[in-house]
Amino acid sequence: MANQEHLALLKAGAITWMEWREKNPDIEPDLSGVDLYEANLAEANLSFVNFSVANLSFAKLTQANLSYANLIGVNLSQANLKNAVLADANLIGAELKGANLRGADLGTAKLHRTNLCFANLIEANLIGADLSKANLHETELIGANLYKADLYQVNLSKAHLSSAYLLRANLSGADLRGADLRWSNLKGANLAGANLTGAKLAGANLNGANLQDAIMPDY
Repeated sequence: MANQEHLALLKAGAITWMEWREKNPDIEPDLSGVDLYEANLAEANLSFVNFSVANLSFAKLTQANLSYANLIGVNLSQANLKNAVLADANLIGAELKGANLRGADLGTAKLHRTNLCFANLIEANLIGADLSKANLHETELIGANLYKADLYQVNLSKAHLSSAYLLRANLSGADLRGADLRWSNLKGANLAGANLTGAKLAGANLNGANLQDAIMPDY
């Protein structure tokens, strides 16, 4: 249940919110379950905020700081999170279908079972992120950094991963059917049991990758 005082401060505007947060750095705002559909929170300091199961669909969160935020089960579908900071945020089970996360920082974020299908993650930082069992069907990941990311049993069917950095990433059991992996760096990646049927691999670096029981393209 959200703290109504915290919600009122947020709705009072950016200046009021910023001043309150600066004066109360030890308070972790509780905005769980709130409805902030289409809210303009661009560049806001939302670090450590509890947004669990909140509705932030279509919200404007460009360059917002959501590091360490609790975003479990949050609805961020179609939200604009371009260049936002979500490092170490907890997004387990979150809805991010069609969200714009271009250039966002999601380093070591928890994205287990998150729905990111059709999302824009071009050039996003996902170093060490937990994307196990997440849905990234047709997600744009061109040039994204997924170094050591956990992509166990992830759905990356028809995803765009050209020039992505997947060095030592865990893609065991991943669904990569029809994925575009051209010029991606998969050196040392774990692709054991992955399904790469119809995947595009021209120019991809697979040196040292574990391909045990993987289903490779038949061309």
